[in-house]
Amino acid sequence: MKRVLRPAAPAAPAVGSCGCARRGGGGGPAARRARAAGVAVLAAFAVLAVFASPAAFAASGGSDVSGATAASGGPGGSAATAGAFAAAGGARAEAARADLPPEREAVAAISEHPSVRAAALGIAVERANRERLIAGVHEPLVRGDGAQRRVSGTDSTPSGEYSEWGVSVERALRLPGKAALDASLGDQSVSVAELAMGDALHEAGRALLRSWIGWLRESEQLALWRRQLEVLREQERVTERRLQAGDASRLDVELISAAVAQAEASAAQAASGVEAARAELREQFPSLALPERVALLEPAPPEGTLQQWRERVMSESHELMAARARVERQRLLARRADAERTPDPSVGLRLSSERSGAERIAGVFVSIPLAGDARVAGARAALAQIDVEEQRAEAVSRMVAAGAASAYTRAVGSHRAWLAARDAAQRLDRSAALTARGYELGETPLTEVLVVRRAAIGGGLAAASLLADAVEARYRLLLDAHMLWPLDAEEPHSAQGPAR
Repeated sequence: MKRVLRPAAPAAPAVGSCGCARRGGGGGPAARRARAAGVAVLAAFAVLAVFASPAAFAASGGSDVSGATAASGGPGGSAATAGAFAAAGGARAEAARADLPPEREAVAAISEHPSVRAAALGIAVERANRERLIAGVHEPLVRGDGAQRRVSGTDSTPSGEYSEWGVSVERALRLPGKAALDASLGDQSVSVAELAMGDALHEAGRALLRSWIGWLRESEQLALWRRQLEVLREQERVTERRLQAGDASRLDVELISAAVAQAEASAAQAASGVEAARAELREQFPSLALPERVALLEPAPPEGTLQQWRERVMSESHELMAARARVERQRLLARRADAERTPDPSVGLRLSSERSGAERIAGVFVSIPLAGDARVAGARAALAQIDVEEQRAEAVSRMVAAGAASAYTRAVGSHRAWLAARDAAQRLDRSAALTARGYELGETPLTEVLVVRRAAIGGGLAAASLLADAVEARYRLLLDAHMLWPLDAEEPHSAQGPAR
């Protein structure tokens, strides 16, 4: 299937690699102060852009979201939604991206999660329960008795002792309508268990995605601190050379040494975070092979409208399907309870021997329980339980719809926030490089270099964090729409979705 990709945005320049302005021959102290003021203003605006909240970026695009929803035709636009998703193609191409684990390994790790295994065992339990319901609870009952008869003699009857015995076999007969309901109830219970397993696969996939992106987030932070540490160490060497040449003070050396030490501490803390995230992944998904380094790729914004994504997520939600299946199961239970108001009759065969075999008796008997108020109350309770399950299903439907809308809005907003943060980080990097070069040329004080460098570090960390947020939000949306990994056994490679 054809995959549509957006042109990749230019990569951010490495810290300290951008060009520096050539020193002018006519710049005096006033010119240097003007340049320093311009750099400070640029850094201030960039920091403001870096720390703007993703929610603000999402809010700025609210008109786009609402407009897309209106264009989709509202709730009645399901046909248009299906056409848009079917025409997009390349639904699972996103799963082959290099910042995700290989698809086969990811699916295997998810399938081996204890929650998924427990759900699979739940299916086996319900299948056994289905066999029990089909067989019925009524079983043959055998009765036997023995007695010794003593007869006192009279004028017309001789006295004597006689051995007597009796045996009977009886069984309750389940009425035909009840048997059909029990079979349907067993099938419906198995369906609920299978949908519960689908939901367990989805939740395990969420856990894997969350832990995986968390590990990549920590790795990006560590890589950034290591790059910044190299830049600060180079700045430390420049300061020491200037001290030897008599152009820098001992205070400058102490300041840059302190900055290097702080960066080393932050890098060590980031390394600890990487190891903690890696350990969590290993414990949660031990079969998943973890490479040494995986770089986050720049995400594309989700295409399609909010209405299309919401309908897609709701149509694929196993949690919602399971809730609706429980409603159907409760309807069957209510019908079964109503049928139980008519008791099942018992039929039996009896054989007996009296007067030491002089008399032999064979007969058939029928027993019918007399229904009481308990059966009627049980039928009413089962009928009322339908309303309870319907309300629960409605609550799940609203929760899934709200989750889909939130996931879409978060994916759009976090992508816009990351773009702004990336631009701010690039500008701060260039500012830091310019001020560092100005320090080498004796035009910028070291304190200003360190202030701009700290701003650049903060901007880089914010951009890395927002990049991880954007990637996670996009993959979470694809996962909820069942377009990330083939976690459905029924149709592992058939899902379609918007082009990317």
